Amino acid sequence: AFVRDYQAKYPRAVAKLEKDRDVLLTFFDFPAEHWRHIRSSNAIESTFATVRHRSSRTKNCVSRASFLGLSYKLIQQAER
Repeated sequence: AFVRDYQAKYPRAVAKLEKDRDVLLTFFDFPAEHWRHIRSSNAIESTFATVRHRSSRTKNCVSRASFLGLSYKLIQQAER
Protein backbone atom coordinates (compact mmCIF):
# COMPACT_ATOMS: atom_id res chain seq x y z
CA ALA A 1 0.00 0.00 0.00
CA PHE A 2 2.87 2.39 0.85
CA VAL A 3 4.60 1.78 -2.48
CA ARG A 4 1.33 2.18 -4.37
CA ASP A 5 0.49 5.46 -2.60
CA TYR A 6 3.91 7.15 -2.75
CA GLN A 7 5.73 5.69 -5.76
CA ALA A 8 4.56 8.36 -8.21
CA LYS A 9 5.40 11.33 -5.99
CA TYR A 10 8.61 10.07 -4.32
CA PRO A 11 10.16 7.40 -6.56
CA ARG A 12 13.72 7.65 -5.21
CA ALA A 13 12.62 7.53 -1.56
CA VAL A 14 10.36 4.55 -2.21
CA ALA A 15 13.14 2.73 -4.08
CA LYS A 16 15.53 3.30 -1.16
CA LEU A 17 12.98 2.09 1.39
CA GLU A 18 12.22 -0.99 -0.69
CA LYS A 19 15.93 -1.77 -1.07
CA ASP A 20 16.63 -1.46 2.68
CA ARG A 21 13.31 -2.85 3.94
CA ASP A 22 14.85 -5.82 5.77
CA VAL A 23 17.39 -3.70 7.62
CA LEU A 24 14.85 -1.05 8.55
CA LEU A 25 12.45 -3.61 10.01
CA THR A 26 14.99 -5.78 11.86
CA PHE A 27 13.82 -4.25 15.14
CA PHE A 28 10.51 -6.10 14.77
CA ASP A 29 12.27 -9.48 14.49
CA PHE A 30 12.89 -9.36 18.25
CA PRO A 31 10.16 -10.29 20.74
CA ALA A 32 7.99 -7.34 21.79
CA GLU A 33 9.13 -7.74 25.40
CA HIS A 34 12.68 -6.81 24.34
CA TRP A 35 11.82 -3.70 22.33
CA ARG A 36 12.07 -1.27 25.23
CA HIS A 37 15.57 -2.53 26.07
CA ILE A 38 17.04 -2.36 22.57
CA ARG A 39 19.39 0.59 22.23
CA SER A 40 19.46 2.80 19.17
CA SER A 41 22.55 3.96 17.33
CA ASN A 42 20.67 7.07 16.22
CA ALA A 43 22.74 9.95 17.62
CA ILE A 44 19.81 12.33 18.04
CA GLU A 45 17.61 9.74 19.70
CA SER A 46 20.46 8.67 22.00
CA THR A 47 21.08 12.26 23.10
CA PHE A 48 17.45 12.88 23.97
CA ALA A 49 17.20 9.53 25.74
CA THR A 50 19.95 10.71 28.09
CA VAL A 51 18.12 13.97 28.79
CA ARG A 52 14.80 12.18 29.31
CA HIS A 53 16.41 9.66 31.65
CA ARG A 54 18.18 12.24 33.81
CA SER A 55 15.48 14.90 33.90
CA SER A 56 12.75 12.49 34.98
CA ARG A 57 14.80 11.50 38.03
CA THR A 58 15.84 15.00 39.07
CA LYS A 59 13.93 16.54 41.95
CA ASN A 60 15.61 19.97 41.82
CA CYS A 61 14.04 21.14 38.58
CA VAL A 62 11.11 22.99 40.01
CA SER A 63 11.21 25.91 37.61
CA ARG A 64 11.33 26.06 33.84
CA ALA A 65 14.65 27.94 33.93
CA SER A 66 16.38 25.31 36.08
CA PHE A 67 15.05 22.52 33.86
CA LEU A 68 16.27 24.25 30.70
CA GLY A 69 19.70 24.79 32.25
CA LEU A 70 19.93 21.15 33.26
CA SER A 71 18.74 19.99 29.84
CA TYR A 72 21.27 22.18 28.06
CA LYS A 73 24.13 20.81 30.13
CA LEU A 74 22.97 17.21 29.63
CA ILE A 75 22.75 17.68 25.85
CA GLN A 76 26.15 19.35 25.84
CA GLN A 77 27.66 16.42 27.76
CA ALA A 78 25.89 13.77 25.65
CA GLU A 79 27.19 15.46 22.50
CA ARG A 80 30.74 14.56 23.53
